[in-house]
Amino acid sequence: MSENDPRISGAWLTYRNFLEHAPPHQVTQQLRSLSVPEDLIADLIKRHEVETTKILELKEPLGLGRENTTPWYAGPRKGDRNWPAFEAHLQRNLKDAVGKIDEASDKVVAMLDHPATPAFDSRGLVVGHVQSGKTSNFTAVICKAADRGYRMFIVLSGVHNSLRRQTQTRLIRDVVKLNPTLWHQITTPEHDFTPPPNPAALLAAKDQHLLLVVKKNAVVLRKLRRWLAGARAHLKNCPALLIDDEADQATIATKSINPLIADVLRQLPRVCYVGYTATPFANLLADPGGREDFYPRDFILSLPRSEEYQGPETLFGRSPLDGENPADVPGGLDMIREIPDVEVAALRPARKADIATFEPEVTPSLRKAALWFWLTTAARRARSGKAEHSSMLVHAHSDTRVHDSYKLPLEELKLETGKQLAADDHELLTEFRTLWEIETARVPADELGEHRVTYEDVAGLLPQVIADTKIIMDHYRSTNRLDYESGAATVIAVGGNTLSRGLTLEGLVVSVFVRSSDVYDTLLQMGRWFGYRPGYKDLPRIYMPAEMRRWFTHLATVEVEMRSEIDRLLVEHKTPLEMAVRIRCHPKMRVTAPSKQKAAVRAAAAYGGALVESRYFPAAKGEETEKWHANNTDAIMQLLQASGTDGWQDGSAPRGRRLWRNVPGDHILRFVRTYRFHEKSTDASAALIAAYIEKRMDTGGLTAWNVGVLGVDPAPNASKKGPGPKKAELPEGDVVGTVVRTRLTANRDDDVADIKTLTGSRDEGLDLKLDKVTAVNRTILQNERSKQQPEKGLVLLYPIDPESKATKQDRADLNVVGPAIVWGAALVFPKPIGGHDVEVEYDYLAADLSRVFPAATDEEPEDVSVLDQDLDTEVPVSAP
Repeated sequence: MSENDPRISGAWLTYRNFLEHAPPHQVTQQLRSLSVPEDLIADLIKRHEVETTKILELKEPLGLGRENTTPWYAGPRKGDRNWPAFEAHLQRNLKDAVGKIDEASDKVVAMLDHPATPAFDSRGLVVGHVQSGKTSNFTAVICKAADRGYRMFIVLSGVHNSLRRQTQTRLIRDVVKLNPTLWHQITTPEHDFTPPPNPAALLAAKDQHLLLVVKKNAVVLRKLRRWLAGARAHLKNCPALLIDDEADQATIATKSINPLIADVLRQLPRVCYVGYTATPFANLLADPGGREDFYPRDFILSLPRSEEYQGPETLFGRSPLDGENPADVPGGLDMIREIPDVEVAALRPARKADIATFEPEVTPSLRKAALWFWLTTAARRARSGKAEHSSMLVHAHSDTRVHDSYKLPLEELKLETGKQLAADDHELLTEFRTLWEIETARVPADELGEHRVTYEDVAGLLPQVIADTKIIMDHYRSTNRLDYESGAATVIAVGGNTLSRGLTLEGLVVSVFVRSSDVYDTLLQMGRWFGYRPGYKDLPRIYMPAEMRRWFTHLATVEVEMRSEIDRLLVEHKTPLEMAVRIRCHPKMRVTAPSKQKAAVRAAAAYGGALVESRYFPAAKGEETEKWHANNTDAIMQLLQASGTDGWQDGSAPRGRRLWRNVPGDHILRFVRTYRFHEKSTDASAALIAAYIEKRMDTGGLTAWNVGVLGVDPAPNASKKGPGPKKAELPEGDVVGTVVRTRLTANRDDDVADIKTLTGSRDEGLDLKLDKVTAVNRTILQNERSKQQPEKGLVLLYPIDPESKATKQDRADLNVVGPAIVWGAALVFPKPIGGHDVEVEYDYLAADLSRVFPAATDEEPEDVSVLDQDLDTEVPVSAP
């Protein structure tokens, strides 16, 4: 039937109206009862499928869900009231983000059950980014779900009063006030849930939506459960959406909160549970078949972020994933400043026993951070011509006594700096100018698209900026809390738990972070510095210890890999109950609290088609560095000696390079077990690689390898000035020239040099014939290896000049002190013939899907959380 058939428009309107009150299959039956022709019904169904499928197939957000459900949501419609009002509000305030919020929320709503379905109970998870607009997404979802017929909206908003209040206030502004006659608020900013009288009358008003913003607190949840149980007879016609903000906190594996949320859901005969979090590790490792089931069994969505978002990989860099060209992987902006270990003891108590008497010092790093905060606040005023919210975070400990101990030294620093400025103190003015010039040179404004500001533009504004600064201790006991509602705030905020979940520090530009934590989700949530920095993308700075910085780099890799895992499941058309998302582990960190990963199992690894290379090298002067490099030199010389004895040298390699073919796999195994990849190279586990090679050898693969040395011609280049490359000696008196590898600028002062990438784009084709290959990338080289060298691996060895000089702005000199040569190594693994790779157990965790239908058990998870206490107040945590 033609789209222009006049019967289509009227029938389509009828079809859409019927969808308000019934799922698609029932609408078809209704149309037949009205004697609508079958060909017209078929056209209407086809048109509906086109519109709904268009939403489900949106490239962003990435998502996977139930395969055999009938799509029902076709997007906003004429006559909707909640979404159009919120959309107009967004157009006034976040114009550039409206399109992404619209599309992403469409896809979330499309994953929900049709509100007219007689009974439903589904579970989903939306993975966002820290400080990246999750609230805007679920606000849009609430509006669109309300327009389609959902009536009750319960938002579980963290465990702190401050976050619950902030969320309620935002929903009033963005939803309720835009359509006040459509909404009834059961909670308010001032008051958490209190059971309203006469639920029958409240639930009978079908033209009104109910909004509850509830803290995840045992006392409150019990009241909500009792009220819903008493109103159960009236809830059959009240489809509900429960949004769990910060869904990994308290919801998973706590003795009281977890079952109480499950009990609340059991009172609702038609309910969708959607968890929102930026750190979904606990949710993805939950027991898929447990009684208190918050594993996202029905759908998982990963929200997009714009290029303007400064997330973990933007700030800290990350390691390459399998198949990625290391040169294309972010190395991190030069915004991290390391706090020396000797200062850490002066910024946080070393032991729990020291908390009561701890007095922090204004160390050089803390002083520098405060001065930079005042400079950047002045710079932002110079750029915009007005005062705006500007914040500095000091996060040293979870105990509120430690927070309070910072007030006096910070107030004295502010007072003394103000006095010195008023007196034109030469030493202070020089300190300010020097700091400004160093920092703006390290992160030039124009490279990030920002307007350049001179020190003279800033200097005159400093006295007022310092005078405007308030020192705020933000915790559950303090009376002077953060306030961004009463005009532009310039604050140095000291806090812990209340500032590490959900709460936004407006205009956060400087962070001092020495809080001790080794748990993925806890650590990422504390990173309040992630987010959007419009107009000041060049100014943020983060001060933290070196080890903490390395952990955030690892977390950046984990996060990107986790999202690529979701993408992989999409490609393979798997649901969350068919294939679990894998999460990379770390030898010194925990993915989440032990009680939250009891149902997790170790995943299995396969290296087929992978490139593993050394990226990090010890650089500090000292005996340990020299021993480390001497060990690697010995390991390489032994491999080259064995290659010359038991392999054969291919004389066709270019000048400065060497190639031996058919080296027995046993020599490679010995090399892998003796050569040391730095512990920061989490993808280069010697034990794991050796186990994989052994397993491949047992099945007839990787029994022979090729070994290459990738140096340069040792003879000086007559056309260039200078002495030419250093010389690296190989066995039998052979010599090649050293190659240059420099470290990332952001890594210039580290004791471990990060070169980001060792191999060149064509290097892993050293043993291949590439004369007829015009373009080269990793995929092409993998395919060529499968054709030319099946079941034969390649080891690439690089003699690196330890004094390699940088020639690019984003690079610094290698500066490895001690060894004559720094030897890098890379292993290239061919894909196995037939495409069926062997696997070895490795450092990834995943949900145990074999437990989807376990036997019933009365065992309760370990109680590890202060959140289980029956308190309506926030609870201080005493340990760092």
